[in-house]
Amino acid sequence: METKTVVTALAALAQDSRLAVFRALVQAGPAGLAAGRIGELTGIPPSSLSFHLKELSHADMVSSQQAGRFVIYTANFATMNALLGFLTENCCGGNPCSPVCSPACAADKAST
Repeated sequence: METKTVVTALAALAQDSRLAVFRALVQAGPAGLAAGRIGELTGIPPSSLSFHLKELSHADMVSSQQAGRFVIYTANFATMNALLGFLTENCCGGNPCSPVCSPACAADKAST
């Protein structure tokens, strides 16, 4: 992952509302959530929510797809895992310092 991409992703997450949205989407897993449900869970009004979702999407932290009348948003687990990998790449001088677990809803499991 390139440094510029990392900075963009971290900047997108470095705001209370966007972090709450991203965490809600991670918790929802690969099925994602409709925008209205995200608003209900986070208490963010629709006008603000669309701005925050746009910022997360620009940083490639979330993706969206149309499902009838609804737009379903999902966390981009590949980007999340790449970001975590970048941040921990040289942890403890390259020596394993703790067991690393893979998220249960990793992108490759979502497609099976």
